[in-house]
Amino acid sequence: MHWAFRVARVAGIDIKVHATFFLIVVFGALQWGIPHGGRGALFGALLILLLFFCVVLHELGHSLVAKGFGLSPKQIVLLPIGGVAVMNRNPEKPVHELVIALAGPAVNVLIAGLLVLVFHTSVLAGLNTQMIMARAGGPPTHETMLLWILAANVSLALFNMIPAFPLDGGRVLRALLAMFMGFSKATRAAATIGQFLAMAMGLFALFSGMLMMALVAFFIFIGAGRERADEEARTVLDTYKVGDASNSHAMTLAPWDKVSHVVDLILTSYQPDFAVVQGSQLLGIVTRQDVLKSLVSTEGDPIVSSMMVRSGSRPKRKSPWTRSAAGWRPPASVWRPSSSRSASWVW
Repeated sequence: MHWAFRVARVAGIDIKVHATFFLIVVFGALQWGIPHGGRGALFGALLILLLFFCVVLHELGHSLVAKGFGLSPKQIVLLPIGGVAVMNRNPEKPVHELVIALAGPAVNVLIAGLLVLVFHTSVLAGLNTQMIMARAGGPPTHETMLLWILAANVSLALFNMIPAFPLDGGRVLRALLAMFMGFSKATRAAATIGQFLAMAMGLFALFSGMLMMALVAFFIFIGAGRERADEEARTVLDTYKVGDASNSHAMTLAPWDKVSHVVDLILTSYQPDFAVVQGSQLLGIVTRQDVLKSLVSTEGDPIVSSMMVRSGSRPKRKSPWTRSAAGWRPPASVWRPSSSRSASWVW
């Protein structure tokens, strides 16, 4: 991801912070600093950093479980609205995705449970969720910090379990659907539900003046559409072989062919380069640019072996031409869907 720099590396997974992340730290400092002064500003910034430390643990929960299933998590990126775990691909088995998706919220539940144990029973006795949230907004004290982080982790677990793909709850939904209708149909269904919930969330946020929630809804809507497009592309590509994308009628040259013959081929075909072969051996490659240079700098009608790029003469660049049963083939250009992303949102 652009504008992100690495701050740590855990179990081979890069932890990166986006350049815009510090905006939310400033926001937290202002939120607590205005009513409580300089001490409040430091307290607010510390709260945000602790919150995103929990987000990192949440994403590591996803990533480490995925690694145990043979996937390769690439990185975790922290953004002002949450964290994103980037993996090389989606899990192939629905039960694997189910466990991976549940691992993140389970980490937040574990953190919340540990924080409950920190408090004496008398502190939490008789407090409901609203009372905990109210006391978490009190003066900048040690107790306020712990209650705030407790409430934040409960919120992280609950919000991310909303069945709005690609949130964790949406991935749980897709995994359950995939057990009955297949991965492709499950992705389409989960993405449609996710976009519907995102629109409902966005409308509620706009009418309520909650701009941050509206922004999160927008990213959920875009993310669901991207996941659906990637899965549709993967489904289409799975039905093709690499040979289906290559030209089985590609024209080749002999080393004694004249440049004038190559010019004729260039003018009457769309082929940009030509393999120079002798029998089954690839001798080199002649490109359109090589022909143009030869016409400008060489007199007469030289043979192609005098201007071709010989096979093996550029060891750092492997020849894109491949040998098949039908003969020598030029490279095939195949688009591949992007990597899988697991996101957790905090606002």
